[in-house]
Amino acid sequence: MICIYKTSNNILERIDNIESGCWINIVQPSEQELLFLSKKTDISLDLLNAALDEEETSRIDVEGSNILIIVDVPFTSIEENSLTYGTYPLGIISNDNYIVTISIKKNKVISDFIDGKIKTFYTNKRSRFTLQILNKITTYFLLYLRQIDKKSQFIHNRIHKSMKNKELIQLLSLEKSLVYFSTSLKSNEMTLEKLLKYDFIQKYEEDKHLLEDVIIDNKQAIEMAHIYASVLSSLLEFFAALISNNLNMVMKFLASMTIVISVPSIIFTMWGSNVHLPFSDNPFGFLILLIIATVLSSIIAIILYKKGMF
Repeated sequence: MICIYKTSNNILERIDNIESGCWINIVQPSEQELLFLSKKTDISLDLLNAALDEEETSRIDVEGSNILIIVDVPFTSIEENSLTYGTYPLGIISNDNYIVTISIKKNKVISDFIDGKIKTFYTNKRSRFTLQILNKITTYFLLYLRQIDKKSQFIHNRIHKSMKNKELIQLLSLEKSLVYFSTSLKSNEMTLEKLLKYDFIQKYEEDKHLLEDVIIDNKQAIEMAHIYASVLSSLLEFFAALISNNLNMVMKFLASMTIVISVPSIIFTMWGSNVHLPFSDNPFGFLILLIIATVLSSIIAIILYKKGMF
């Protein structure tokens, strides 16, 4: 799908035709749409297809007057009634006339610009617009990292009351999300550092300051991802040890109960033999044996209790 926008009188408007100074947003394009766009904008198909590969890493590519910036964008999805996090590539292509954003699915970063949540951006100021997109991407990384931290704390508090597989699976899912975030943020960091070398970014002093702010925020996000990943890893190790300890306690309790129950079982098995035994002729023999078994079991239970087996 191709959508074309242009800023007019400080208002973002959707237009029908590709014009100089416009912004072209592409989501899940077909081959025909890519061919059409390539002919209209003189952007090669290789550049357009680069961001449509889910495994594409963050990088910068220059082809003539066209500059391609690929960065990883965070997203959320629902899997098995649980919120999960991941990343996928977003391509930003700019030249002297247009700026093009291309991705395999819709994302909140681009939607914020389309929905008017970003007030001070202009489609004809391509370098500033590019930096604002990068800044918004970093903002969402920070937002989702805080959400992951809060969610892990919630699971941590709940897991003390309910040691179920569901909570552990959610923690593992969050840890996997942090690995994706950390890898993507480090990849984005290298791309942002390379942008400092390009003249089109440093054309204006305020743009250079904005890029430096984006780099600082990205470094903060990397540090947060590292800290949260360490905390989650420690939590998982702690709960693994806790589960193992609980299992040992259960096994110890069952072993103690087996010992206590085996005493009357041995006694009644012996007196069940078809030979002459004490109390076999006594009308209260069964009651006497029951009292003896109960006393012996109680004594063993008390001994085991004092040794901390219960």
